[in-house]
Amino acid sequence: MAFFIPDESLQKTAEEVLNATWQRFPSLAKNQIALTWLVYDEPIIVNTGGALSVDEFWKHPIRGYSYRGDENLYPASVVKLFYLVAVKDWIKTGMLETSPELERAIRDMIVDSSNDATGLVLDVLTGTTSGPELTIAPFQTWAYQRNIVNRYYQSLGWEELKTINVNQKTWGDGPYGRERMYLGENFENRNRLTTNAIARLFHSIVGGVAVSSEISQEMMSLLQRDVNQKTLAPHEEENQVSGFLGEALSTGDLLWSKAGWTSKVRLDSAYIEKSNGKAYHLTVFTEGIENSQNREILPFISSQISEFL
Repeated sequence: MAFFIPDESLQKTAEEVLNATWQRFPSLAKNQIALTWLVYDEPIIVNTGGALSVDEFWKHPIRGYSYRGDENLYPASVVKLFYLVAVKDWIKTGMLETSPELERAIRDMIVDSSNDATGLVLDVLTGTTSGPELTIAPFQTWAYQRNIVNRYYQSLGWEELKTINVNQKTWGDGPYGRERMYLGENFENRNRLTTNAIARLFHSIVGGVAVSSEISQEMMSLLQRDVNQKTLAPHEEENQVSGFLGEALSTGDLLWSKAGWTSKVRLDSAYIEKSNGKAYHLTVFTEGIENSQNREILPFISSQISEFL
């Protein structure tokens, strides 16, 4: 059972949005998109600076809807959200010691979506490093240690996290050596997430109950985006707003998000506060080479949801 309460009115609207999306973008097949949408009714219980305790927070019902929300898909850079929470938790509990270099990598991983920074964060989290191929016994030890982030998330006991996989680095050109070994011959060990899993983790951050209220606020500051960045600067490949959910927002709206993209996927997860006081969370995955290069799909979906609110 999902952590939110399925809502008929949201379902009706979301189905209308999806149908409009398929009509507008016929290259997008029905099995090439997944979506989770949460709506925060008054009184809004998130982004309050951690006003509620953990137990109290999870007692509050949220209305929601998901389409293929339990389907495991390749999350690209959205997986960095999971590495952010893990590294912040382990620093707080003393499992890790922070340093200026680690903090720089954490910032660049989220703010700039740097793959190089993510590699450093995952190395620190797991005590593993990339390198040449290993023989069987050392590789098994290395693989067990690299899988520690998965064990951390399984320990939370959330239904949405049972099938996820978050043990791979993110790449530009791709993995080599032991990293390629670890992916598996057919990439069967690649990262995988569902929109419901991402939505629940993001919900906990915005709610101020991820790690602690103070650390949740730190993470929110890293995730905040400028909705006015609707065009790319000459040096930018992406800025996590243009071509994503935030592009459809207006001046005065507030956005916290983590986007991801490759040649085969384009996705975004965002918490949004509209200038009219409405607040909601939206996570959307799209797959397929043509769809991943289409910068209009996610803003179109976002605009339809925004208009409803």
